[in-house]
Amino acid sequence: MLLASQPRPRPPSGLMDAEHTSREQPLRTAGGRPVRRWPVVVVSVFVAFLAGLNISAVIIAVPLIDEVFALTDGDQQWLVSGYFLTFGLALVPAGRYGDVRGRRNIFVAGASLFVVSSVVAGLAPTGAVLIIARLFQGLAVGLATPQVFGLIQRLFAPADRGLPFGVVAAGVSLARLVGPVFGGVLITVSGAEHGWRWVFLLNVPIGLGIAVAGWWLFPVAEHRQRPKLDYVAMLLLVAGLTLLWLIQGEGMPLPVRMLLLLAGLAALAGFAVWERRYARRGEPLFNLNLFGVRSFALGLFVAVFYFAGYDALYYLLSEYLQDGLGHDELVAGIALTPLALGTVVGSVAAGAKAGRIGRPLVAAGLLLATVGIAALAVVDVFLPGPDSPHAATLPLLLAGLGGGLAAAGVGGGMVIAPNQTLTLSEVPRAEAGSAGGMLQTGQRFGGGFGVAVVGAALLESVQGTGNWTLAFRLPLLIIISFLFIGLVAMVIEIRHLRRHRSSAS
Repeated sequence: MLLASQPRPRPPSGLMDAEHTSREQPLRTAGGRPVRRWPVVVVSVFVAFLAGLNISAVIIAVPLIDEVFALTDGDQQWLVSGYFLTFGLALVPAGRYGDVRGRRNIFVAGASLFVVSSVVAGLAPTGAVLIIARLFQGLAVGLATPQVFGLIQRLFAPADRGLPFGVVAAGVSLARLVGPVFGGVLITVSGAEHGWRWVFLLNVPIGLGIAVAGWWLFPVAEHRQRPKLDYVAMLLLVAGLTLLWLIQGEGMPLPVRMLLLLAGLAALAGFAVWERRYARRGEPLFNLNLFGVRSFALGLFVAVFYFAGYDALYYLLSEYLQDGLGHDELVAGIALTPLALGTVVGSVAAGAKAGRIGRPLVAAGLLLATVGIAALAVVDVFLPGPDSPHAATLPLLLAGLGGGLAAAGVGGGMVIAPNQTLTLSEVPRAEAGSAGGMLQTGQRFGGGFGVAVVGAALLESVQGTGNWTLAFRLPLLIIISFLFIGLVAMVIEIRHLRRHRSSAS
């Protein structure tokens, strides 16, 4: 979104100005009541929190699940990452479905599927059944998530979306913060043998509440027609993203990785070509003209590189603290708390100001996050090695990491919600769900890409140096580079807008 004083360029042909939606009739629930904005946001926060909780809490439970089912390394990867895969695959198709056929029914279907898959996961008799249930959990969240973002776009004017987006982003960060504690407490109270099952079963009452709230609070479908959905595009998009995701598999030979990469890129290229042709005779799965909207294209680019750095940072620090410095999961969780807590604070505070400050707020957040992460390198230089007693390393670890990670977290919060607001500010209502789904797909793709690159660099550095302190620095530099790319892109855009404003004046 542009600042209020800046002239805004017209969207490409075929796209209606998103702000025109403010003159439309208000949405109504099944009972005929006008849809209330903030109750919808509250439901959205619960969806975001539950989606994040089923990542952070499940990761804690994986070792115990492994003891019960004797999972292979590949099984463990599918148990955790398979959730991300189906989540990401569903986002764009589900968003488009909500755009053309209404959001309430598919949201309730997604929430209901999540409840059923959580029951199956909690009662799973084998590891295979559990993995399949996790895939359906990811699919369910992917069905529901685009609907809440599409509704926020419809219910709030572009200048007012920052705060609700910030609150929803805070829900995800809060799940990262409490997930390990939540999982650990459940396992401790219920016992190691069956405690992990309650991590899944306690999703059931929350999921049921979300489904009922969605049915009661969300608007009925406005569309009486039932436009055809672009199933060929769905197939090409799913194939391309799946092939690219499979590249992350451990122990895969380089020629196989390259083959998967080429096949995935070919499928995505086929998706783009098909959508261009399909748009001449029907409604495509994703309107490629959106990439001609400068705010959307820039925001998606920034999101990919920001989440590449953000998700990779979580991965790198977890590996470094536990495998490198020899601390247990509890210490690692405590050390990472400032990052999650800072993101919660930054998301809410910056979201409320996104409409007034605009892109400079995102640039400041990227700069603060970059500086905070760079400060971790200083901590790394002075931190004693894994052979030192915990009494010597723990105070410096918590104090040093705390400052850098708090800055990185607050900076990250200043990026997530404002960038989402700006990215979707000029997207028309008819494309809200699919555009939001594409943005989140970019976030998931960026996160997976960042973890894969940083993970490979970390492994290579550890094997090459045999020293975790030295090996930590190259991956950290890569993460800083990801954020710096996003910062440069945002600064270039700010300069462009200022020149445009000056010439218009």
